[in-house]
Amino acid sequence: MSKQVIVYTTKDCIECTMVKKVLTEEGIAFESRDVLANPEYQEEVEKYGFLGIPVTVVDNRAVKGFTNELKELIDLAKS
Repeated sequence: MSKQVIVYTTKDCIECTMVKKVLTEEGIAFESRDVLANPEYQEEVEKYGFLGIPVTVVDNRAVKGFTNELKELIDLAKS
């Protein structure tokens, strides 16, 4: 059973594009949520303790940015 993966993003965010590209290359399906298009999405980001994006969420575990922690989330999403 695959886990839900959410990427909080905006249209012109380069780092967000990089995160989505890696997820796609890894064959991980994800939902993209634009925080500028829907203020509720920004509130969700803040509930995870972040103000900025990208924020990637797998099983209620959130990571901000394009970091080594993202690799751990990718592994979690695949398990």
